[in-house]
Amino acid sequence: MLYESIFLEDFRLVKRMNQLEKRIGILGCGWLGKPLAVALLNDGYAVKGSTTTPEKVDQLEQLGIDTYLVDIANPSIPEDFLNVSVLIICITSKSVSDFERLVSQIENSPIQKVIFISSTSVYPNLNIEITEEDQLAEGNALVQIEEVLQGSKAYHSIVLRFAGLLGYNRHPSNWFQNRRIPNPDGFVNMIHRDDCIAILKQLIQQNIGNEVFNACSNHHPTRRDFYTNARLRKGLPAPEFVNVSEESWKIISSNKLQKAFGYSFKYDDLFAI
Repeated sequence: MLYESIFLEDFRLVKRMNQLEKRIGILGCGWLGKPLAVALLNDGYAVKGSTTTPEKVDQLEQLGIDTYLVDIANPSIPEDFLNVSVLIICITSKSVSDFERLVSQIENSPIQKVIFISSTSVYPNLNIEITEEDQLAEGNALVQIEEVLQGSKAYHSIVLRFAGLLGYNRHPSNWFQNRRIPNPDGFVNMIHRDDCIAILKQLIQQNIGNEVFNACSNHHPTRRDFYTNARLRKGLPAPEFVNVSEESWKIISSNKLQKAFGYSFKYDDLFAI
């Protein structure tokens, strides 16, 4: 009887752990977080999502997302929201102190992995191809937040630096509508939302942590060619540009990510989007 009792308790523990591993938290169910949540639900995960807008709670619940009102500027986050295995942070807050408080709450939760959606804006324009090892912009709030999240040993952290986001209702033909486009001979760094979601799904599944990855299409046309193509394909007039004597630019490399997972971008021709 004693051995049966021990076996039963071990079985229950393993079952609880397996259930926990299928629980994903998404802090910020917006333009990226909401379709990511739906994709994960379709893959069999239980998804807890957050919004700061009460009116959006019912909309998210109807999609099957267990939804919470969460604002990290508030001192306390609902404990049950953090009862997940993986937390994906998709919010735009740049408050370092709020993230410090968030980390302290994560450390007292069952969360094993934190994936932070950062941006390639952490890199200055150095007129070179940029890798994860290159210089970061001084005084950048995102850099400081990355350091806060990576500074804890209570969980594995992954910093995912996305390039400019596009796809669906974010079409470049709609950008810069009322003014001329600067830096025409610089290069664009973009990633489609479908690639963002596919990459995040791989990071959830992979047993890795404490890493930083750039995520950006391999296609880097000039801003002149990119925005001209986007406008003409939509039947709009070609854009106007601000010509400057000294161009500053960067080209974001995703080689580390592609080699780590054998990943191939779904949208690697920005002109075809």
